[in-house]
Amino acid sequence: MCRSCGQIAYENAKPCAGALVVRDGKVLLVKRGVTPYRGWWDIPGGYLEADEHPEAGARRELREETGLRVRLRGLLGVYVDRQIRPHSLNFYYLAEVSGGRERASDDAVELGWFGPGELPARIAYPGHAKAVLADWRRRV
Repeated sequence: MCRSCGQIAYENAKPCAGALVVRDGKVLLVKRGVTPYRGWWDIPGGYLEADEHPEAGARRELREETGLRVRLRGLLGVYVDRQIRPHSLNFYYLAEVSGGRERASDDAVELGWFGPGELPARIAYPGHAKAVLADWRRRV
């Protein structure tokens, strides 16, 4: 609370969205080219725009980072990450490729497809990403 005016500054989580793109039993991850977690593997996704629905944000982030257009197949889950500031509220979808050309861009420097038993050890944003990938593994 501001001591001079009394206004309360709430610590609300920032909304984010991403998708686990699955092909032939493998999930698409991106290697981050920026900090934090530069060089670590990440689930494609990011912050939502002010007026953006999480589904639209997930599709936009996938297109920006991977060059792919995706068809969302359903909500995998909603995950809160309290290990980062600001905290994040993350909507993750299951998806399949519907078009585009696979290429790393935006924050990503490399793309990789990983089976449930092949996931890399260095996963960015482990506060929520490890739970997302564990939920995916349980489904396959």
